Amino acid sequence: MFYNRFMSKPVIRPTHATPGRAALSNPENRFDRLQSERIDDGWQPQDNDLPVLRTEVTDEVARTVITRNTSPDLSFDRSINPYRGCEHGCIYCFARPSHAYLGLSPGLDFETKLIARPNAAQKLEKELRAASYVPRTIAIGTNTDAYQPVEKSREIMREVLRVLQDFNHPVGIVTKGTLIERDIDILAPMAAKGLVHVGISVTTLDPDTSRAMEPRVPGPAARLRTIRRLSAAGIPVRIMVSPVVPALTDHELEAILVAGKEAGAIAASSIVLRLPREVSVLFRDWVAKTYPDRAARIMARVQELHGGKDYDPAFGKRMTGQGQWAALMQKRFAICAARLGLSHRLPSLRNDLFQPPLRAGDQMQLL
Repeated sequence: MFYNRFMSKPVIRPTHATPGRAALSNPENRFDRLQSERIDDGWQPQDNDLPVLRTEVTDEVARTVITRNTSPDLSFDRSINPYRGCEHGCIYCFARPSHAYLGLSPGLDFETKLIARPNAAQKLEKELRAASYVPRTIAIGTNTDAYQPVEKSREIMREVLRVLQDFNHPVGIVTKGTLIERDIDILAPMAAKGLVHVGISVTTLDPDTSRAMEPRVPGPAARLRTIRRLSAAGIPVRIMVSPVVPALTDHELEAILVAGKEAGAIAASSIVLRLPREVSVLFRDWVAKTYPDRAARIMARVQELHGGKDYDPAFGKRMTGQGQWAALMQKRFAICAARLGLSHRLPSLRNDLFQPPLRAGDQMQLL
């Protein structure tokens, strides 16, 4: 159903019920030449009769799996994404705009139309065996979460970890998913060799706020238990207070750091809210509906952080923000982290152990 030019204003209605989803809409792909707008012409079913929007997973045959970057804001130069899109559905996720490159929307499509890369482990092994390959830490989970719900049945991340373990290759993992505990049997031996560390993101300690912002992510208490279990297995863990949402979660900064320390984290980091491209509109709609009493204050503070805009992508500013409020948050973080003995960085991982394993028919090296 499309906009009727004789109507003064279109009435937009949803086509599906969206329980457990954060995005309220499915914005048009910014690369589309043509756009359409749905309206209510009286023939749509009532909201309580709408079909539930389900998650769909499509397989992609990956040609390569290691993605390179040269960003001065990042501590790594390569990463792997076993999945595109993320069912965790965090409304603030800066990776949402990447779905547009697949011809999909950064809105509900990002949460419900996932792309799995089942041959990732095989491609990774081939790339690591290249004669020109030089080992450096591979980051996983820096775009979409490798431990989102679909990983429970697909186990693509687990296969990737087995390859990295076989090659003695260093890996840094960032996740909100407690499913990482399943792989402690791989991660603990790697950690004993200095080959792995993990960052666990905790945005808030309030389960209601968490459920609203990140609807399909394990709750804060569950993530703290994961920190405890990983730490007990000898795996170095960083507590990540990310993102800090002004006028909503910023007051919890110190409490989250304390909780992370008590759970066994040995390092900490913090990043302010970023709203690139379509994320700005999605977040504005969400905050207006979910927190109407403070939506204007939240967005005013967000713009204060980013030079009067919803987001400033400039290197050196996008992660920390700018202005007095950003400076105050950085000072609060530094004071609390120092008091708790939380380092800003996890220990460096080892590159010198890297060794492609022998394949059937390979000749062993002579001593």
